[in-house]
Amino acid sequence: MKHGDDYGEVVALRKLGAIEISQFGRDKLIHKGRHTKEDERLAHEGLEKAREALTSGRYDLVIMDEINVVVDFGILQADEVLEVVRARAGEVEVVLTGRNAPEEIIHEADLVTEMVMRKHPYDRGVMARKGIEY
Repeated sequence: MKHGDDYGEVVALRKLGAIEISQFGRDKLIHKGRHTKEDERLAHEGLEKAREALTSGRYDLVIMDEINVVVDFGILQADEVLEVVRARAGEVEVVLTGRNAPEEIIHEADLVTEMVMRKHPYDRGVMARKGIEY
């Protein structure tokens, strides 16, 4: 759902080293219900990259960032994501992030955490800050 090198989490992870980051999608914000065939193609490309990572035996942990949003937006289907997760090798830990996780994924998960925003600087007119929100 986010593509580019200027997001805070990408900058931080690149500084840690020894972490492989693969991003898929257009360098453009997607609104729910307004995705394109190109968005679907890129999401499927990312899902196949995740399958390769999960089945390769090279990784202990694979994070599919914002995948729940991709499903919520209808770009991928929950059963497609679960099929890839179920194919993982050995004891690979898988983390699926993003809002509005579908019930199918919640049911399958070993651990579900839901974060709730109670207060945000945006409420006071503070726009997104580089290194914090992006």
